[in-house]
Amino acid sequence: MFKSGFVSIVGRPNVGKSTLMNNVVGEKIAIMSDKPQTTRNTIQAVYTNEEMQIVFLDTPGIHKPKTKLGEFMVNQATDAFKNVDVVLYVVDESKKIGPGDRMIIEELRNIKTPVILVINKMDQIEEADLFKLMEMYNNEGIFKGIVPISALKGRNVKELMKVIGEYLEEGPKYFPDYMITDQPERVLVAELIREKVLHYVHDEVPHGVAVEIERMKFREDKNIVDISAVICCERSSHKGIIIGKNGRKLKGIGKSAREDMELLLGTKANLQLWVKVKENWRNSQNYISNFGYNDK
Repeated sequence: MFKSGFVSIVGRPNVGKSTLMNNVVGEKIAIMSDKPQTTRNTIQAVYTNEEMQIVFLDTPGIHKPKTKLGEFMVNQATDAFKNVDVVLYVVDESKKIGPGDRMIIEELRNIKTPVILVINKMDQIEEADLFKLMEMYNNEGIFKGIVPISALKGRNVKELMKVIGEYLEEGPKYFPDYMITDQPERVLVAELIREKVLHYVHDEVPHGVAVEIERMKFREDKNIVDISAVICCERSSHKGIIIGKNGRKLKGIGKSAREDMELLLGTKANLQLWVKVKENWRNSQNYISNFGYNDK
């Protein structure tokens, strides 16, 4: 019997949801950063083996929104509770249930979908403390299973897949075997650039950064793709930080992004980057929509 189903991955920002999804499908399709609220859209990833196909929805971290973009991100995450077969609720090794997790747990109480708790970063906690953590969450009485993992190192991820499979029903293949994401290449390329910006600017520029692909064209006669992209930020001071002294930071962002693009696309990439200021874009519905953050 072949099983299939849709599984949403939810949790607070920065607990390892995108890392988990990338590990499961074996490819980098969601950007990773040590900064919260890295994922902005619900990203669809597909895992297929001989016995089942799981379509994962990696959601933005659930948090208290402060901007229109923040509201969009939280709506995307809470919408992922609906019309799925299983919800994976990812937490980290924190020893107490904080207000953010408490808010999510109370939301999960109201759904009928099976919820599996995933305790990430198990490699960063002592075994005795891990058992206490599992017992604390088990006392909430809403989880069908509790699976500790290390998403970064891949520990116990196969066990998690088995547990998910127990709650899936017989069903078709929604996607061909070779497909691992429904994200267009332009979106993946833009997200790779944004990941490198977050990495290179550290805490100097907050999350007021978006990337717009102005041109992406494969050359017919050569194994190369030409990409022109604009990094948009909210302040002139941020523009200077992203470019860096003598353009060094922007060059580093471009080099690092190009290397990942070439792995993703399987071809050489000619990448050109610009930086533009679009003041307060996170509170402009037009800008948010233009950058592809739309309710589908």
